[in-house]
Amino acid sequence: MKTRRFAAVAGIAVIGLALAGCSGGSSGGSGGGGDAAAGQDSRGPITFVQGKDNSNIVRPTIARWNKAHPDEKVTFKEQSDQADQQHDDLVQHFQAKDSGYDVVDVDVVWTAEFAAKGWLTPLTGKMKVDTSDLLPSTVATATYNKVLYAAPQSSDGGLLYYRSDLVKTPPKTWSEMMGMCTIAKAKDMGCYAGQFAKYEGLTVNTAEAVNGAGGSILASDGSTPTVDTAKAKAGLQNLVDAFKDGNIPAEAITYQEEQGRQAFEAGKLLFLRNWPYVYSLAKTDGSSKVKNDFKVAPLPGVDGTGASSLGGHNAAISVYSKHKATAHDFLEFLESEQTQKFFATKGSLAPVIASLYTDPTLVKQLPYLPTLLTSIQNAVPRPVTPFYPAVTAAIQDNSYAALKGSKTVDQAMTDMQAAIKAAG
Repeated sequence: MKTRRFAAVAGIAVIGLALAGCSGGSSGGSGGGGDAAAGQDSRGPITFVQGKDNSNIVRPTIARWNKAHPDEKVTFKEQSDQADQQHDDLVQHFQAKDSGYDVVDVDVVWTAEFAAKGWLTPLTGKMKVDTSDLLPSTVATATYNKVLYAAPQSSDGGLLYYRSDLVKTPPKTWSEMMGMCTIAKAKDMGCYAGQFAKYEGLTVNTAEAVNGAGGSILASDGSTPTVDTAKAKAGLQNLVDAFKDGNIPAEAITYQEEQGRQAFEAGKLLFLRNWPYVYSLAKTDGSSKVKNDFKVAPLPGVDGTGASSLGGHNAAISVYSKHKATAHDFLEFLESEQTQKFFATKGSLAPVIASLYTDPTLVKQLPYLPTLLTSIQNAVPRPVTPFYPAVTAAIQDNSYAALKGSKTVDQAMTDMQAAIKAAG
């Protein structure tokens, strides 16, 4: 059943890409074919722009590149740790045609938007990169209008972190997990948390709740909103009810990824929904109280394994870069097996190379890899559209209102449906 659902999701993603492609050409917008073609034979220093390097993997990676390429050094421009701020920073520099943002880290949901506006260099011709060894889902996130615009750098799937000293067998369904909250209450700790502040993380968590309950954000045509349905409402209702009865602690309404991680490491949560990067930090942070007392499992759904939102990041070349030949080689360096293994072992990032999930040596070091692969295989992409900022705002605004109690779930989903429709 899960395999069929994943295949259907992949089909939806492809349809969405095709429909989104009708809204603009691959070299339209403020960029254009001339900017994309310029500098493709040029080499020299470049800048790599990415969000906060919480796991300290970007700097040593760049140091390794710089040692081997002294005449083509890479400088790291570190952004904040908030996705919304990262997005806005990239938009501002693209609009300014800043040649100083050579290679940019792009959240998987930004590819269509940036490509449609002509800001990303198509990875075709001289810029082509080999994707034959990569997970197909990662390649799909880097593709717009049937053209590859970015190199998959890391994938991502949501994981359920749980206190293995208190819970012997992880919950397989949402209701089973809620039933285990009595354990948390007996220990005077919070039961479950995810990312519920009003930002991109809330879109992720809302989509997981909806999809995990058998609902959907968009119909099979990839553009028609479908949140105003019984199953979609049931998914959001699960979160609302958990806040009301305290199974999700009140303070979790302010949680982004880091706040949830810190609460879990401090022993304040029985269950936490978060990304793979948390695994390494929870095991190695000096302040972590759960180093040897947690494990991971797939996210629970209504009747079994839930549906994670497909996460991850891709590396793209700005059309305004003056040294695209160097930028191209740096992309290939980021998705090389050596770099991917380093990202996985030192930062708990999900590899984009398919074979690494069954690599015996790597699995011995990172026992969560098979679970992560299950998460990715059951993942559902967020809406693929050049209008994503408006779509995610519609999801965030209305789900947040429902969690806060200022809207009923019925009203929130009705309003969300109308706002998503208007966004397209």
